[in-house]
Amino acid sequence: MGDFPRGANPDWLIPDWPAPAHVQAVCTTRAGGQSLPPYDALNLGCHVGDDPALVAANRRLLQNALPAKPVFLSQVHGLDVVQLTHTTPDATEADACFTQLDHLACTIMVADCLPVLFTNYEGTQVAAAHAGWRSLAGMGGQGILEHVFKSFCHQEHAGLAIKATEIIAWLGPCIGPETFEVGADVRTAFVQNDPKAQALFTPCGSNKWMANLQGLARLRLTALGVTQVFGNDGSRDWCTVSQPSRFFSHRRDGVSGRLAACIWRV
Repeated sequence: MGDFPRGANPDWLIPDWPAPAHVQAVCTTRAGGQSLPPYDALNLGCHVGDDPALVAANRRLLQNALPAKPVFLSQVHGLDVVQLTHTTPDATEADACFTQLDHLACTIMVADCLPVLFTNYEGTQVAAAHAGWRSLAGMGGQGILEHVFKSFCHQEHAGLAIKATEIIAWLGPCIGPETFEVGADVRTAFVQNDPKAQALFTPCGSNKWMANLQGLARLRLTALGVTQVFGNDGSRDWCTVSQPSRFFSHRRDGVSGRLAACIWRV
């Protein structure tokens, strides 16, 4: 497990994974912050109707808790991956980011979608991806995780390309397999490209299924050769819908704040 960032709320999640000491990560919860209901309390999303001044205060709280600068993307359930530099502005449109630079936090906001954090055993790079079902499914079996993988592995650092067997991933909280009801379109988006995905959809009515989002992400990562995957195992403790006092959930509440999952090098 990584070091707990100084100033971080004790309720926040720290990944338990074999990342090198100079790679650190955190996933916020509702705890801390200044936002009022229904955004209480640590809402980090500026696009959900919350008071902008309170969101700014919450983002300062996160910034002060980390030894790195979080960069907040404008996430659109797409496939774009951006390489962060110290001049990358907030609201850059992308659904994933990566960097080799120190003290720069790849940051993903979620409220049911799955945040996925990446590094390698040497810690030469870090990355974060926003894996809602649309971006996870992608097109033709190529979704956001595949795009991050390409960007991550094809960037050379010190003359060495990163191999899939060297990558480790952490899955954060998301809507769980007992609460994520979807239609035939969602199931088809995955199953048409990988028959193994059928096992991750449980029938629950006429043309309705319960989808296992973290399981679908693990399936995609395994296909890429990334076998070291930690964090969310699909149990209730990781379900954003089932933990109203700890996690934001758009599916549960309609109007909701946003959590943030961050990873950085020091």
